[in-house]
Amino acid sequence: MEKIKIFSEISVYSNIDELPDDIQTLMAQAIAIREMAYAPYSHFKVGAALLLENGIVVTGNNQENAAYPSGMCAERVAIWSAGAQYPDKKILKMAITARSENHRLDQPIPPCGACRQAIAEYEIKQESPIEIYFMGEVGKVYKSDSLHDLLPLIFDSSNL
Repeated sequence: MEKIKIFSEISVYSNIDELPDDIQTLMAQAIAIREMAYAPYSHFKVGAALLLENGIVVTGNNQENAAYPSGMCAERVAIWSAGAQYPDKKILKMAITARSENHRLDQPIPPCGACRQAIAEYEIKQESPIEIYFMGEVGKVYKSDSLHDLLPLIFDSSNL
């Protein structure tokens, strides 16, 4: 038997004000779209903003449905919208923020597993990493240089 160790590196910013100016702007767009989320069941609103290589920002928020799990996460709404509207443009950066209507979220909320897989697909497709910044409602912001830091053993088309 052999054991392997897998390491991830995450940068931690103490709050949104510590982020570079361009990321503060991107996160502000994620916060704004988060507030328009349709989350009448979970009361958990998520917003995502993507910066494309052409300078365009594509946003998305979670959309729930009474027939769980028919809803969709903010990250996949944004990433698939970018793929549909700008199929040949790389996604450079992604900002994600979440807010609960039930309690204050002061810890960074990472993408769920399904969203990680979708982001991985786009990193592989575009052959370059996507910087991912994520936070709760307030507090620390985590930055991953690539989805590989959040999902180190990626399942992709080479496995099929």
